[in-house]
Amino acid sequence: MVPQQLILKNFLSYQNVSLDFRGLHTACICGANGAGKSSLLEAITWAIWGKCRAESEDDVLHNGTDQVRVDFEFISNNQTYRIIRSRQRGRSSVTEFQIKSGDHFRTLSAKGLRATQEKITTTLKLDYETFVNSAYLRQGRADEFMLRKPSERKQILADLLKLDQYELLATRAKDISKEAKGKINILNERLQILEQDLNQRPDVVANQENLTAEIKVVQAQQEQTQWQLQQLQTSQNQRQQWQKQAGWQQRQCQELTTEIARLQNQNEEIAQQCQKLELLLEQEAVIQTNFQRYQNLQSQEAELAKDFQQYQNLQQQRQDLEQQLQRQENELARQTEQQLLRLEHLDKQLAELQPILAQQQDIEVELGKLKTAKQKLSQLDNLQHQVAPLLQRSSVLQADLERARAQCQAQLEQRQAIAKQLQIAIAAIPDQRRAFQALDEEISQLKNKQVYLKRVEEKGQERGHFKERLQENQRLFEKQLRELEQKLSLLDIPGATCPLCEQGLDGHYHQQVIEKTEHQCQELRNQIWILKEQITLADQELAILRNEYREIADGLNNLEQLLQHYGQMEAELEKSGENHERLVDLNEQIADLELSLNQGTFAASLQLELAVLEQELTSLAYDEQTHALARSTVDQLRKGEIRHAKFREAQAKHRQLMADRPGLEEKLLALRSQLQSLGTSSLLHQQWQQAEAVLSQLNYNSETHQQLLGELRRQQSWQLRHQELEQARQQLPILVQRAQEYRELIGDRQQALGERQRELAQLEEQIRQYADHREQIQLLEQELGQRRQQLDNLLAKKGGLEQLLIQIDTLQEEYEETKQQFNQAQKQFRIHEELSKAFGKDGIQVMIIENILPQLEAETNYILARLTGNQHHIQFVTQKEGKSSTKRKPKMINTLDILIADAQGTRPYETYSGGEAFRINFSIRLALAKLLAQRSGTALQLLIIDEGFGTQDADGCDRLVAAITAIASDFACILTVTHMPQFKEAFQQRIEVNKTEFGSQLAIVS
Repeated sequence: MVPQQLILKNFLSYQNVSLDFRGLHTACICGANGAGKSSLLEAITWAIWGKCRAESEDDVLHNGTDQVRVDFEFISNNQTYRIIRSRQRGRSSVTEFQIKSGDHFRTLSAKGLRATQEKITTTLKLDYETFVNSAYLRQGRADEFMLRKPSERKQILADLLKLDQYELLATRAKDISKEAKGKINILNERLQILEQDLNQRPDVVANQENLTAEIKVVQAQQEQTQWQLQQLQTSQNQRQQWQKQAGWQQRQCQELTTEIARLQNQNEEIAQQCQKLELLLEQEAVIQTNFQRYQNLQSQEAELAKDFQQYQNLQQQRQDLEQQLQRQENELARQTEQQLLRLEHLDKQLAELQPILAQQQDIEVELGKLKTAKQKLSQLDNLQHQVAPLLQRSSVLQADLERARAQCQAQLEQRQAIAKQLQIAIAAIPDQRRAFQALDEEISQLKNKQVYLKRVEEKGQERGHFKERLQENQRLFEKQLRELEQKLSLLDIPGATCPLCEQGLDGHYHQQVIEKTEHQCQELRNQIWILKEQITLADQELAILRNEYREIADGLNNLEQLLQHYGQMEAELEKSGENHERLVDLNEQIADLELSLNQGTFAASLQLELAVLEQELTSLAYDEQTHALARSTVDQLRKGEIRHAKFREAQAKHRQLMADRPGLEEKLLALRSQLQSLGTSSLLHQQWQQAEAVLSQLNYNSETHQQLLGELRRQQSWQLRHQELEQARQQLPILVQRAQEYRELIGDRQQALGERQRELAQLEEQIRQYADHREQIQLLEQELGQRRQQLDNLLAKKGGLEQLLIQIDTLQEEYEETKQQFNQAQKQFRIHEELSKAFGKDGIQVMIIENILPQLEAETNYILARLTGNQHHIQFVTQKEGKSSTKRKPKMINTLDILIADAQGTRPYETYSGGEAFRINFSIRLALAKLLAQRSGTALQLLIIDEGFGTQDADGCDRLVAAITAIASDFACILTVTHMPQFKEAFQQRIEVNKTEFGSQLAIVS
């Protein structure tokens, strides 16, 4: 991976900068402490993998911003790629992965952030951990490998090589081998039980043959009895058939007898109805005479009803006309009264206006005085309009001057307070640096504990899963034990049958089955006891792990707080470089502000403008009291205006009232004339007289009408008799015909009854000729039922034996399958037992480390020779004699000691310090970086060295620069980070980082 361009927006200390790596081969990133040198490199890791030193994702945002974005363009495998990663505060990141095609970039992003990240890692063949342990020598981690104890170095090397995956494979292989071992024990016990069940097959086959012969004999007897029963049932069925026919003939006779009686009753009812109708027809003359009289009365009543209707209409018309005359008379009287009231009110208003009209001369004198006072007030108002803006501006200028003074005073106090804080902060920088280093060491130790805590948690989960498997096996064995105990309880019953084939058991076989079942129960109890012991051990291991986890977790409770404190201290140290310059600027600003306040030279333009305004106000000579007195005089004289307005209003009203009076008098005379003519010559009076004349001509007598209605009600019954007469004329012929039909039906039914009685007598004679076989049939059916039950029992036993044979065949298949599983489990156990050893620390992990160490040693010595001028040589020792080792019995222990040979001899690494130790650390670290890159499958084209050169003397710095120059051909780009002036001057190309009020800024210097 070769960087091409980096664009930062609101990332950590940067706001909006870009860096072009094209043309940079070996460059130095330099700047003061806290300027943002490491942040520039952290932006690369955050853009590619979304990871950096920030604890939370929102910590990468620049202070006071809500969105961050990093664009990183690089070359990998001769292809140009670009990664754009952005994030809004409180939301998830967004990543865009692109490849250059021609002059444009096309996207390679997958669906979702995780899938896109996996695609980036696959394309680079490099993950975050490998990068920071190979290409990126991070600040403060160059000597991490060397400072550990020899017994811990091998573990660190294994972690760097990611050998922990082999440890996970070894643990998984152990778990699978344990599961296979438990499965072998279970399958072995099952095979023994299946072999015992399969040995029962010969006895079951013999019992099946005996039952088959017995079933054939019983079936032959059953067929003979069935033939006899069929013969008797045929005779009995014929007899029952004739009995059914006889019963049907009896029911037919009864139905015919009932129907004949019903027809005779209906015939008698028809005869009675004919007799009543004949009596009614004999009275026809009387009914006709009275009905004719009734019709005449109806005609007379209709004519009188017509006259009555006309009489009522005329009466209603007369009443309506009388009411209308009354209403018009009342309305005219009301209008006359209203006109009289209006005339009285008009006269009263005229009398009230006379005093007002008499004041005309006084009102004109007051109006003259008011006009003079208004002229004087107008002159004073004009003068006030000229003075008011000047006064308002004067007050505004005075307020502005006060605010300017207060602002200067506030700025002075604020800068004095900030200067005091800066002095305190500058004095505390050495203590902060020491506390920062101590805090970094404490956080490093806690992170190592955090890694160990994760391993304890994984181990606890593994033991928990193992315990669950043991409990599942225990439940399975307990279920089998309950089933066997239930079989034993059934075998204890006298005369018990076999639980499998349901056959009776003789004494010897009964005892054998009991012993076999008890033996199986005992074996299951032993297995359950073993499982309980294993569960107890697992619980103890889990309790130990929980206690250890709890102790470590309690120690990690303040890690988050320490990390926050670490970030705060780091930010404070980054700002410490700016404090000196800020303090000098603040002191200069404080001196200027104090001078301005003491001499009163602040806001000079405002003070000049205020003096000019005061001169203008003096020249205008405006007096507020004179203005107020004139305004009061005008207010007092305004009453004359009000009296003049009332006078003019009274004149207008007097003229209007005098004009309205003649009209009111004319309306009053007209209303009185209409009221007099209403009762003599009006149209309504004429219509009323006409209605009276028509009523007198109409000859209608209500008493005569009522008498006629009474007579009509009395004669109304003859109308009903006439209707009955008409119905009798129509119904009598019909009833006579119906009576004739009923007499014919009665004769037919009597003839049919005689025929049914003769047929019934013949059937009773035939029934007496056949005997009744019901008792014999019942005995034969009982015999058949008993024999059928016997046959069913035999068939059930045979079916049980056949089912048992099927079960034995199924058990045979299960036996073969279980045997195959048993062999497979043994094979799996052997394979994973070997794999657990191969993947363990004494297996492939040791082989990998043993193969890596010679390469690491050779590469380290190659780099170290360049740094020291071939003065030092390194050697890795992986084994040494233990303290209890003797010449006869040497005992070797695993270690990873580092021996350094120089001109004075060979001695351990721990005896070196300062520049020598750093050169050794740098050589080993760089060699490790190359090896890790080779193992990841990618070439190490980028090398980043972040700080760590402060312990070098001048000669060491020259050698370090020479070593970097010597290995420059192995890399496409080398970036070193330092704040040392003598070191950065050794590089021809530098990337200088400066902290400003607009964030960190970059500049490339060649």
